[in-house]
Amino acid sequence: MDPPAPITKALTSGGDAVGDSDAGSDIVGVGALADPIRRALYRYVASQASPVNREQAATAIGIARHTAKFHLDKLVAGGLLDVEFARPPGRTGPGAGRPAKLFRRSAREWSVSLPARRYDLASHLLARAVTDAQRDGLPATDALARVARDRGRLLGDDVRRRAGARPNRTKLLAETTTVLTESGYEPRADPAGLTLANCPFHSLAREYTDLVCGMNLALIDGLLESGGGGLEATLDPSPDRCCVRIRTSKPKTSAERNSTGCPSTT
Repeated sequence: MDPPAPITKALTSGGDAVGDSDAGSDIVGVGALADPIRRALYRYVASQASPVNREQAATAIGIARHTAKFHLDKLVAGGLLDVEFARPPGRTGPGAGRPAKLFRRSAREWSVSLPARRYDLASHLLARAVTDAQRDGLPATDALARVARDRGRLLGDDVRRRAGARPNRTKLLAETTTVLTESGYEPRADPAGLTLANCPFHSLAREYTDLVCGMNLALIDGLLESGGGGLEATLDPSPDRCCVRIRTSKPKTSAERNSTGCPSTT
């Protein structure tokens, strides 16, 4: 099976499992649209088939050119608009003047959700699972668990990378907590391990509890398996938090370390 694509961190990371820096840039960018002039300029630029200059934008919404320039530049700085430079049609050669600054809607996608939701990730995992199930003749739930665990291992790899060479258990736990935070789970330390105060798949989990909670468990299982840190995931559904709880696993005995069987996750 092809390796899963990198996870985009949301409010969260998403973007990848979406980082706080990505979340912050989304909030700042969308926040620029709180100004009514910027909203009008953005809507105008987005509705045009071709990039527009500041004179066109100013005329379209009835403001001065210097005002349009100020607000268009703010939209560019926020990542909502992109800039390109081109001479008007028919003007070429040394006397054609400087290329005009043109604005068009950014190709970047924006997502702001508080608390964090990752329905984009759920749809990606479900689509990949259906594709794999049809190709490999697997039950859909088995394919989904496999895909989600693969995605979780990417998060676990990120934990290992952040923890550095020869990390101790405390460092791994700290980086696991950071990655879970960036992925939207809002982890909170408790005597047994970590409570995940937020479910990034909340609405889906309410309607398709067994399917989505199973996917979520496999995702976090993969993270903990790859990331290490002596943690294990268990299903412990509750209406006011994530269905998965993370517990500190007991150190294995020498007999368990030498065993080929799978350790219990309960």
